[in-house]
Amino acid sequence: MTESSALIRGLEGVVAAETQLCDLDGANGRLAYRGYDIADLARQATFEEVCYLLWRGELPKPGQLDRLSVELIAARPIPSALVDAFRLMPKDTDPMRALQAAVAILGMSDPETTDNSHEANVRKAARLTSQMATAICAHHRIRSGQEPIAPATTLGHAANFLYMLTGQRPSPVVTKAFDGSLTLYAEHELNASTFTTRVIVSTQSDMHSAVAGGVGALKGPLHGGAGEAVMRTLMEIGEVANVDAFTEKALAEKRRLMGFGHRVYKAGDPRAAILRGMAEDACRQSGQFKWYEMAVALHDRINKAKGLIPNVDFYSAPLFYSLGIPVDLFTPVIAAGRIAGWSANIVEQHDDNRLIRPRGEYIGPTRRAWMALEKR
Repeated sequence: MTESSALIRGLEGVVAAETQLCDLDGANGRLAYRGYDIADLARQATFEEVCYLLWRGELPKPGQLDRLSVELIAARPIPSALVDAFRLMPKDTDPMRALQAAVAILGMSDPETTDNSHEANVRKAARLTSQMATAICAHHRIRSGQEPIAPATTLGHAANFLYMLTGQRPSPVVTKAFDGSLTLYAEHELNASTFTTRVIVSTQSDMHSAVAGGVGALKGPLHGGAGEAVMRTLMEIGEVANVDAFTEKALAEKRRLMGFGHRVYKAGDPRAAILRGMAEDACRQSGQFKWYEMAVALHDRINKAKGLIPNVDFYSAPLFYSLGIPVDLFTPVIAAGRIAGWSANIVEQHDDNRLIRPRGEYIGPTRRAWMALEKR
């Protein structure tokens, strides 16, 4: 490094790209996609509308939304070779590892894999959004000893995902909650996984390679895996009556509880408040309200004791669990939402590319003289 360079560990606060996709105001706890507040999008828009907004820059008109919906539905089936690959995988394969492999395999059959033009990338974004959802559900059912369920052609994206996973057509309340959660996870500026996708395509690599890298980054417990950790904590607590005792013990042991705090948000994660209401509705309708009550009680105790505020992953845990989503599928579900933002960032990076190549500060030994093997 040069003498004028400054080490910024974890690149915290470093602005590495201009973007028109996500306006994240961490100081005031605000989030918007292309100018539209996240609360309005999560509560009133469909995930398909949000995808169009991220990929095309504007909310779709009725005809445009219809065309995108038809495109997404047509792209839902996955190649038989991918289904065969799932059958060959060990039953205990981590679903995120299976998803990463699935994205790579999908890249082998996509007719525009190596075409990095704007329109080809937008078309690939739609295909991957649909195919990833189908792949997640197909792998889960195969590892569970069940046959994959063919995608429905009469259901929206969120409802179809739950149908392919459980075999049951979800109610409107459940569908809206899940649809809203996909929107809340769709885009979030230069988080670790999104930054990974942009680094990869900055080399002029392709969308499938970049998304496979994004899946790998999202897999970590300090990123997408936090929601899974939250649910395992709630399951460990077991009942609402146990929250106080659990919290006292956890605080005494200085145990790290996932789902609280955020690197960027200082005034609270706006997505958490929205998900809280959705989790309440879904848990109540599913008859599993205790998970919501337990989450609220834990939230209150930790906030009073440590002043910590939940992030998006905290209330997504009881929400996803109440929908019948297995705990180890929480992170793949996040990927099923985040693909909208990953692909939009990939399009944006390709459209105005510069190779991303930061520096490292060397702290190893000073220059040393070579010594022949026999003299060492």
